Amino acid sequence: MQFNSTHFMLFFPIVVAIYFVVPKKLRSIWLLVASYYFYMSWNPQYALLIGFSTVVTFLCGIGIERIKSRTEEYLCVGRGKIRAAYVLIIALVVNLLILIVFKYGNFILELIDYGMQIFHIGNFNRRTNLLLPVGISFYTFQALGYVIDVFKGRIKAEKNLIRYALFVSFFPQLVAGPIERSGNLLKQIRSVENIKLWNARRVTAGAILMIWGLFMKMVIADRISILVNMVFDNYRMYGSTELIVAAVGFAIQIYCDFSSYSLIAIGSAGVMGFELMENFNAPYFAVSIKDFWDRWHISLSTWFRDYLYIPLGGNRHGEVRKAINLMIVFLVSGLWHGAAWKYVAWGGIHGVYRIAEEMLSEPYNRVCKALKVKTACFSYRLLQTMVTFAMVTFAWIFFRADTIRDAFRFIKRILTKPTPWLLFNGGLYNLGLDRVEMNILVFALLLLFLVDYVRYAKKQTIDIFLLEQNIWFEWAVIIVLILMLFIFGEYGPSFDPQQFIYFQF
Repeated sequence: MQFNSTHFMLFFPIVVAIYFVVPKKLRSIWLLVASYYFYMSWNPQYALLIGFSTVVTFLCGIGIERIKSRTEEYLCVGRGKIRAAYVLIIALVVNLLILIVFKYGNFILELIDYGMQIFHIGNFNRRTNLLLPVGISFYTFQALGYVIDVFKGRIKAEKNLIRYALFVSFFPQLVAGPIERSGNLLKQIRSVENIKLWNARRVTAGAILMIWGLFMKMVIADRISILVNMVFDNYRMYGSTELIVAAVGFAIQIYCDFSSYSLIAIGSAGVMGFELMENFNAPYFAVSIKDFWDRWHISLSTWFRDYLYIPLGGNRHGEVRKAINLMIVFLVSGLWHGAAWKYVAWGGIHGVYRIAEEMLSEPYNRVCKALKVKTACFSYRLLQTMVTFAMVTFAWIFFRADTIRDAFRFIKRILTKPTPWLLFNGGLYNLGLDRVEMNILVFALLLLFLVDYVRYAKKQTIDIFLLEQNIWFEWAVIIVLILMLFIFGEYGPSFDPQQFIYFQF
């Protein structure tokens, strides 16, 4: 069930209406039933995996806490920590093994086959027919984060299976995040009986986020994907101008597509009284790669920081170790996005960016100081933003291309096949979007720029900004967005509905 489907437009109001009227003690049960229905609408068999992961991490969490409590009374601290660590390892191995089998099975088999050919052992030539469960990477990381938090003593183990199962499967953020922390979402679920159901400001804010998210998805992401797909799928036919436009277009597409899901998730949860963490913070206004990753997919980047980078040693053991840890995190992040070398390459590129940024920051600052470069002015920050966006867009080419080889060929054509005249002769209107469609896209992108600029400059999300305005302005903006959704949204019998990109991860 996709957020931009009529199915969800019927499902969500029904869920909310019943949630508002059921007895307080049944709220968690009702939301759990709704969440499993939401997830099973793709494939009922998926529920077996998420249910198994839930039970394993639930029992491991209780087991860890019981060992810790007995340790304080009867056992020495060291032995208790070892036993608790064994339980944690069980949770990690079981869940990561499920993830590896379903997401990386064919990738591993291909590596085995390639290795056998290198050593002339023969062809392995086997593949699995397992379907990749929607959102498996998201709920697996969320469940594992909970067990680690219990082990670290950051949160008490949940004793109620219903509440914990709802934490793992909460439908707004289940299949594409944000990847929630137990310290935030689980605590809210524990007090769900105390949530004040009707709060006009909260409901309005949630609805605004949902409308803006649908606008980003249906008016911008799905429209620009037509151009992006045409060029990337046939890149050998095009020159530098079309390829650069497509690369920039994909940078916009993936941002609008992924951010829109997070906004709809945050908004729909907010309507019901839950507060999810922000996942995007005007990332293309970033002035460095570090700043970009502080603003892009925040729930995943902070997850890797807290559960991988810091345990590896973070920046506590010198510059060389820090560089190694950064590269490990980015390579794993790339692999998390998909079982293909192109994702590993994308992560590696960002790893190189971050390491170079760390190594060159001090020499760069000294050069700027010696040359008396003004670093506190608008022009300098604008240049930083443009350079950062160019670097991020370059890396997106590897993410979007079918293979690493295609990515390099794509880049080679940019460098060797100049077509600047297309900027002036109307040739860009032959890339799947005619003049009218392109004008709609440009206008929508201007709105996106304004909303993100408000987020960047005023530190306000669109819902907070609109709720602070006069009522006529607030509703004028809402009505315009709704009308644009109905008039300019990409949907209907002639349109192939676009699945959210991050569903595959």
